[in-house]
Amino acid sequence: MDEISGIVREFIEEVLNQGHIDATGRFFWEDMVEQVPFPGQGPGLEGLKDVLRGMRAAFPDMHWRIDEQLSDADRVLTRFEWTGTHSGDFLGVPATGRPVRVWGMVIDRVQEGRIKESRIIMDTLGLMMQLGVAKPPGD
Repeated sequence: MDEISGIVREFIEEVLNQGHIDATGRFFWEDMVEQVPFPGQGPGLEGLKDVLRGMRAAFPDMHWRIDEQLSDADRVLTRFEWTGTHSGDFLGVPATGRPVRVWGMVIDRVQEGRIKESRIIMDTLGLMMQLGVAKPPGD
């Protein structure tokens, strides 16, 4: 594992898995850019923290697992899966109590030891189907 992959791994463990949202600034620059923001996500570090707080409130048992990482120069691609129980409002969907399993990938650009730019691609349609908001094809 190289240094930039380690930064992403530490962020996932400390912030996403342990829920230490206030530690996000140790891993991201204040003016970080989310290339594919969540609906309603504000800019920079504070916008990211707001999204993370919302996810943690909606899925308090949220747990992320890294399936694969590739790095090149200043970029890290992380293929992940996260699980959780939908226990609070998420993107306008009231708590369902349903367990979810969501796959995705994120490309992070690291600059001087912190993430400057991020692009996350998640199976949001699959998540919405698991929550019962969207119907599977053919239903």
